[in-house]
Amino acid sequence: MTEFSFACTGVRADRYAAGPTLVFRLRVTAADGARVHALALRCQIRIEPARRGYAPEEADGLTDLFGERSRWGSTLQPVQFAQVSLMVPGFTGETETDLVVPCTYDMDIAAPRYLDALTDGEVPLLMLFSGTAFTGDGGFRVEPVPWDREAVHRMPVATWREMIEQHFPGCGWIRLPRETMDALLAHRSRRALPSWEATLQDLLEAGRAADPPRGDPLRALTGTTGRTQP
Repeated sequence: MTEFSFACTGVRADRYAAGPTLVFRLRVTAADGARVHALALRCQIRIEPARRGYAPEEADGLTDLFGERSRWGSTLQPVQFAQVSLMVPGFTGETETDLVVPCTYDMDIAAPRYLDALTDGEVPLLMLFSGTAFTGDGGFRVEPVPWDREAVHRMPVATWREMIEQHFPGCGWIRLPRETMDALLAHRSRRALPSWEATLQDLLEAGRAADPPRGDPLRALTGTTGRTQP
């Protein structure tokens, strides 16, 4: 059976993609200069949070994922980042190819929340490979790519931020249920507001106006200007 090994030599943000996309550069090696007609790969990418340190502000942003920092010894578990397929064209011995990974900025998903909390440094990634190889010199042989094939890579946080900034410049992103979106749209239409930002600002201002002053706790309890009810 042909021995395969994998290495990730770099990653970049695809500035021409329709949505947020990372492109990982892979080096694939077949032992003993074996001839490979094609390679059908499956790649699972995981973030390994325990393999880097965190500044205090980063730790604060990760509390909802991993709990208080004192518990990280047991809670700092791998985070699923992506699972993609790749067809590698024929080669002999060694080749390099691009692994295209579509990404999301949905903050309800653990990986974007983790990455958004990081301010600098690198993201420790583990890439797990499996699949099917079509090999042979004088003929055609089908053999598996073992499940234990893997590669590690440290992706710069700046690369992730560059990708997000290309598609969501200066913005965040949240996912809302259909009923909530319909209610927001109705409010926007009713008030003739020009944008979603203006719609949310209008609702926030209405909420602030309805709140009692922070410095008057008696009013919050009694609903009066400070005098208790008889």
